[in-house]
Amino acid sequence: MSKVLLVATVQSHICQFHKPLMSLLRENGWEIHVAARDNLKEKNGLKLEYAEKVFDIPFYRSPFSPKNLNAYRQLKKVISENQYDIIHCNTPVGGVLTRLAAKEARKKGTRVYYTAHGFHFYKGAPLKNWLMYYPIEKALSRRTDKLITITQEDYEFARKRFKCPVVHIHGVGANSGRYYPISREEQEKLKEQLGYSGKFILNVGELLPNKNQKMAILSMKKVLETQPDARLLIAGNGPEKDNLQALVEAEGLSENVEFLGYTTSLPKYVQICDVMAACSFREGLPLNIVEAMLCGKPVAASDNRGHRELISDGQNGHLVKAGDSDALAECICEILRDPLIYSRYALEKAKLYTDKSVRHELAEIYEL
Repeated sequence: MSKVLLVATVQSHICQFHKPLMSLLRENGWEIHVAARDNLKEKNGLKLEYAEKVFDIPFYRSPFSPKNLNAYRQLKKVISENQYDIIHCNTPVGGVLTRLAAKEARKKGTRVYYTAHGFHFYKGAPLKNWLMYYPIEKALSRRTDKLITITQEDYEFARKRFKCPVVHIHGVGANSGRYYPISREEQEKLKEQLGYSGKFILNVGELLPNKNQKMAILSMKKVLETQPDARLLIAGNGPEKDNLQALVEAEGLSENVEFLGYTTSLPKYVQICDVMAACSFREGLPLNIVEAMLCGKPVAASDNRGHRELISDGQNGHLVKAGDSDALAECICEILRDPLIYSRYALEKAKLYTDKSVRHELAEIYEL
């Protein structure tokens, strides 16, 4: 029986982004182990499936934190005590520490894969990102048997600059069984069941500075001028929650902005929304946008690498400069006037990024 170790900074990353891979491996008789920090209590019922063994490794977010020395030692012990055919690492911390810890295992035949969910260095990134992260990734590419990229921009860059095989896949695979288009009548009925009425803008993501939910909140001042029944729903939790709630209060938007927290009922909120708002400064390939597009939802988004890969301006949504809340508001209002004209192209574009499509790409990578 073949054996794989999946590594990420936190277990929720594995739960949310690697079900297609894990189900594929299980169907092909692989034994699956996971090494990541257990943060599932923070995620309101999120469960880790398919894994025979789970190792709670105390990773910290920053690759430069000295506290990660303990995580490195524990991870190295896990690797040395198990004979893995493949070690597949993810996230900056998981990617760095795993490839260092797997040095001896590679000499014995273990292959090391790394999925880059969006390099921190990219066209237009701050100079400090290039100085800190690019040299590390370039050096560690020599300890990588396959580098998997989920954006075309990262793929083109990596295959020219790094000393390892590079492949491209269409994201992590959105769940087409949970996200699909429904009729306008079904949408209105679901709104009633959830106790809502009016028009909805949905923002999804961890409450972090990079996700820039502030932009979506500030855009509501202008949106409400022409769409007085509009409401912004923000799904996710994180360290910026108190700051964002204070902003809502200060702007007098308490009746028009609702924080959902981390919810396992996200598909229902995607179904009732009229437009998805995504405001991040930096993205790899955001799964939440693909999920929205699978439901035929248009997207008003900040212009960054990941959003550009998914959104064709004027066809399945609009792109605006990150931080420009007025421009975002204008795009949201334009979409709200007739969201259906964007829906067909959104759905068509999203089909490349479904779990079914990505499973075929992963099968080739794993030579199944």
